Amino acid sequence: MRTERRQSGVSLIELIVFIIVVSVGVAGLVSVMNPLVRFSADPMQTKQMAAIAESVLNEVLHQPFTWCDPDDAAATTALAYGDCANPQNTTSAVPGTESRYGAAPGAAYDNVADYGGFTKANIDDAAGGNAMAGYTASVAVAHSGAAFGLADNTAALAVTVTVSRAGADDFSLTGYRFRYAPRL
Repeated sequence: MRTERRQSGVSLIELIVFIIVVSVGVAGLVSVMNPLVRFSADPMQTKQMAAIAESVLNEVLHQPFTWCDPDDAAATTALAYGDCANPQNTTSAVPGTESRYGAAPGAAYDNVADYGGFTKANIDDAAGGNAMAGYTASVAVAHSGAAFGLADNTAALAVTVTVSRAGADDFSLTGYRFRYAPRL
């Protein structure tokens, strides 16, 4: 008479196959989680870069944009660059002695175009503290009147603020400013 044996449990081969399948699944899961954990701070850095860019762009666009430097005696009456001792027909500081941090009268940026070429590493807060270490902001100013169909290309400026941080993508914001001279 023949006796049948009932199998109870798993064979060694089945156990090895199970371990291999689970190991491959766990390895795949870990490889997906590694970049996710490594770049988890990116949204915060992007938000900080956007806040810096927006702040600097706001500062620039709140400056006057007239035919003359605002310190010029003809600033409120000039109708062309030729009416000014210090015309604002460039995309950099006029006069060249102005800076963003100038404290003396006539030493600080006082026109949109003055910010052209400005770069600042380790962004300061209003009190002069190094509030945003590791970030660099730069400003590019370009004539853009032709892009708006204006006959005078210098009648509008495109202001682009780019904020960068090591190991992260750059973040840029662009705003436009139109000349409203002779009014300040």
